[in-house]
Amino acid sequence: MKDLKEFTIPFVGLKLGKHQFNFELKKAFFEHFEYDEFNDAAINLDVQLEKMSTLLEFTLTFNGTVNVACDITNEPFDQEISGTYHFVVKFGEEYNDENEDLLILPHGSYEVNIQQYVYESIVLAMPSRRIHPGVKDGTLKSDILDKLEELSPKAIDEEAAPEDENTDPRWDSLKKLLTDK
Repeated sequence: MKDLKEFTIPFVGLKLGKHQFNFELKKAFFEHFEYDEFNDAAINLDVQLEKMSTLLEFTLTFNGTVNVACDITNEPFDQEISGTYHFVVKFGEEYNDENEDLLILPHGSYEVNIQQYVYESIVLAMPSRRIHPGVKDGTLKSDILDKLEELSPKAIDEEAAPEDENTDPRWDSLKKLLTDK
C-alpha cells in the first residue's frame, strides 16, 4: 500500500521537544485502506511528537463523527468518535513494527509515516454495536423496526394456554416429581 505523503513526518530537522501537527480526516483517507464501513467522516486529528535524543514519542488524539449504518435498521447516522493513542519510535538495525506500541526504524531514517497507526486507532475506537440513537430512545420510525416488532416472539401466558389432557403416560411419573403429588 502506498504511503500518504501528508502523514509522513520528517523529524530530522526538528529540535528536541514537543511539536504539534493537525490533520482533518475525511472519507477518502479510509478509502485508501479499502475500508468501506464509513459513509462519510469528519475527524480532527492532533498529533503531538515529542522528540528526544534517542527516541520519538507520538500521541494521537482524535475526535469527530463518522456516518455509519445502524446494525439494527441499516439507517445511516452520525456516530461520535474520540480517542487517544500513544506509541514510541526507536532506532535499531532494521525496520520492525511487530509491537503495536513500538516502531523500530533503521538508523539513518529521517521521516516516519504514521498513517497505519491513525487508521487502526480510529477503526478500533468504533463501538462494536452501532445503534441509531432513535432506536435507543424510541423516536426512530422505520419499516424495518415495524417488521422486527411484528415478527418478534410474543410471550405466552401459561394460564391462558389450555393444558393438554392427552399427555403421554410415560411422563406422568416425572411430573409427580415436580409437584410432589
